[in-house]
Amino acid sequence: MFGLETSLFILLFLCLFLACAFEFVNGFHDTANAVATVIYTNSLKPTQAVVWSGLMNFLGLLTGGVGVTMSIIGLLPTELLIDPNVYHSMATALAMLITAILWNLGTWYFGIPASSSHTLIGSIIGIGVGYALLPENKAGLETVNWDKAIEIGRALLLSPLFGFAVAIVLMYIMKKGISNKDIFKEPKKDTPPPMWIRAILFTTCTLVSFFHGRNDGQKGIGLVMMILIAFLPGYFAINTDVDPFKLQAEVNTVQRVITKIDTTKLSATEKEGYHKIIKATTGLTAILEDKTLTNDNLSVEKKLEIRKDVLSINKFAKKLSESDAVTLSKDDKSALKKATAGSSPAFFTFGNSGSGLSSLTDFAPTWVMWMIALSLGLGTMIGWKRIVVTVGEKIGKQHLSYAQGASAELVASFTIALSTIYKWPVSTTHVLSSGIAGSMVASKGIKNLQGGTVKSIVMAWILTLPVTILVSATIFYLLRTIIG
Repeated sequence: MFGLETSLFILLFLCLFLACAFEFVNGFHDTANAVATVIYTNSLKPTQAVVWSGLMNFLGLLTGGVGVTMSIIGLLPTELLIDPNVYHSMATALAMLITAILWNLGTWYFGIPASSSHTLIGSIIGIGVGYALLPENKAGLETVNWDKAIEIGRALLLSPLFGFAVAIVLMYIMKKGISNKDIFKEPKKDTPPPMWIRAILFTTCTLVSFFHGRNDGQKGIGLVMMILIAFLPGYFAINTDVDPFKLQAEVNTVQRVITKIDTTKLSATEKEGYHKIIKATTGLTAILEDKTLTNDNLSVEKKLEIRKDVLSINKFAKKLSESDAVTLSKDDKSALKKATAGSSPAFFTFGNSGSGLSSLTDFAPTWVMWMIALSLGLGTMIGWKRIVVTVGEKIGKQHLSYAQGASAELVASFTIALSTIYKWPVSTTHVLSSGIAGSMVASKGIKNLQGGTVKSIVMAWILTLPVTILVSATIFYLLRTIIG
């Protein structure tokens, strides 16, 4: 199939299976974040809650586009994304998948609400570190996209702090503005809340589930696309639904704007990026202006060259346009952004992210989205109970009230939605857990938190990145050493 040897086809199937397994585990690992509040306030029965949450996760992923996917893929060294050696790419995929699944399963087993986002991102950074240690790599740790890692790390760090603080503020506003004090009391056992409270909690559960799918679901899509590009570059190195020969105008725009930059004001790193854009646009123009080539007869090598050039242009054009040393007009910056990243995608995007040159690399086939959406949705319906108990009973010393559940989920859904717009992969687990902690503090102060549980969550938050980086780097290095 697809011209692959039997052994390679088996490896491809194994990697795709593990990618689905990661998203399946992500589903039941993170589902508690959406359903704990409606279950513990008796708004929905557990079965109803997890099935509905699974459906909303499914729909969220299908309509979420691939912006977060591309942010995650951007962490990997470009050399690994265009390596023609399938076995090298297999080492990359297996190291990421094994590390992410092991850590997710471990924290789930002990009922610790850890972050799938932290896990996967740590695994990817670990790949970069492992690659930097290989003897043939002379660039060292410079191959790791540290700028992107810092950007994503900042989002992962600040989002739970934001959730904690805003939940406190929201609870304060609710106490001052809502006269019905029943919503601040512990729910009566096995008794559904008043209909209007139930509607609010049902809505917040729906929003968290939907936006979890739109954000966290894209991580699985990113894994599958890396695997497909590695094993089948002829089909997936660039978007075959887009004709690259119709994008010469965009390349010309990049060249026109970039040449206006006064390089004497650039730092050494910025000058390097400038020259890489010039080199990439020149190489891309040479391919696009070759009259012997068409979209139908591009070789695998040419497709990989196009992918490398587009990734290089988009990466360094964004950096330069954001630099204080670059004095481009507003129109020039707008033209550069439109030519590279394209316009902002619509709310419902179904597999593509923007336009411009990025339309060649920022995509996912519909079948990939359905496969990951089903894995996430089915995972949401299984294995949810361990972490639901932690979220509902062990963060605070009091039973979760209606107001606490609603405020935590409103904060979580807003934070995740905002992060998806800006293509930041954030932790649903940490945002909602910190929101619940904030709502508990707002009720009776810091003494209302269970220290042991909070300590476990914080330790997982702190340890996830270093542990997954170490494990992933080790597995990758060993596999690459064995493969050669």
